[in-house]
Amino acid sequence: MSLQKSAFLKGRAWIELSAANLRHNVEAIQALLPANCELMPVLKADAYGHGAKLVAGELQKMGIRAFCVATVLEGVELRRSGIRGEILVLGYTHPEQFYLLRRYSLTQTVVDYPYAQLLNDLGREIRVHIGVDTGMHRLGENVQNFHRIRYMLKMRNLRVEGIFTHLCAADTDSPADRVFTRMQGEKFFQLAGSLQEEGAPRLKAHILGSYGLLHYPELAGNYARIGIALYGALSTGADAKRCPVHLRPVLSLKARVASIKELGAGESAGYGRAFTAKGKTKTATLSIGYADGLPRALSCGVGRVLIRGKFAPIIGFICMDQTLVDITGIPDVTPGDEAVIIGESGKESISAADLAEQTGTITNEIFSRLGPRLERILVSPEAKGEIISLSS
Repeated sequence: MSLQKSAFLKGRAWIELSAANLRHNVEAIQALLPANCELMPVLKADAYGHGAKLVAGELQKMGIRAFCVATVLEGVELRRSGIRGEILVLGYTHPEQFYLLRRYSLTQTVVDYPYAQLLNDLGREIRVHIGVDTGMHRLGENVQNFHRIRYMLKMRNLRVEGIFTHLCAADTDSPADRVFTRMQGEKFFQLAGSLQEEGAPRLKAHILGSYGLLHYPELAGNYARIGIALYGALSTGADAKRCPVHLRPVLSLKARVASIKELGAGESAGYGRAFTAKGKTKTATLSIGYADGLPRALSCGVGRVLIRGKFAPIIGFICMDQTLVDITGIPDVTPGDEAVIIGESGKESISAADLAEQTGTITNEIFSRLGPRLERILVSPEAKGEIISLSS
């Protein structure tokens, strides 16, 4: 669904996406790529919660023609929104959905040898990349099973265009993990080389994700599958501080102040009376809750938001649709004001990494759990204002 520019989408809770920051990140990442390596943005989980159709549309304007998703339906959604070029499905697709791969010209990952046989048995040509397990032990045919991988290339109905693996420890500085990661790279490229020697067609080979590109650029193949870095973040705040390139956050998360109340000493608020005022306290109810992806673990003073450039601690338990904050020290707050959950207000800021650290998880999870009822709004300076559209 899309709405006209005059439509108002900031009524309750919403996400703002910076087109300028997305472009900056793309250019910064592309500067790290060797000449023969192409950026393949990862748009799974609704582009890490950012809105896959909006993000893909901007990337397509930048000339990017290769993307990857986790599921066949994610790929279908991109095609229906007008996204062209290669779309690689990284995960499992049920045989009952194989027809969608052909109908929407999607490329399927071969998750192992038995799965290759299922794909081949469809009886009609399907474009695929072969997944290779070099140590992650998740999806992919074991790198040691050369004969099986070679035979996949001979299957009549598989149009094999690429081969890839996934690094499982590229995000650490551990000496043991560095040895392991380089071992993964050696095994993968040895396999690719052996297939070439056997007369296999030239395949697109790819191994690097965000951390792989930042820490092991020498392992670059034909694609770099960049996810979290594309959105201007890394999995933790500490990682972001050590990042060798400057990335800019694409996403801001905001909500409205719905109501303001005053509590006297001893009065309680929220479910379970989890907050009790020690003295005269002013509270604001925000129109966002855990159903929107705001972690309930931020309840009872763990998390905070920004209102009028000042921090307001979360009080009581975050509800499904609403959140209470203490605004006692913030003058002039009125219903309808913006509260910033992720982003900047005045001279202060809150990052997704901050929320991740407070809740014991990673930035990727904070982003990807942002709910579908949050309006996604693309802010573009080129349009001298806002391009407003929905990601659903």
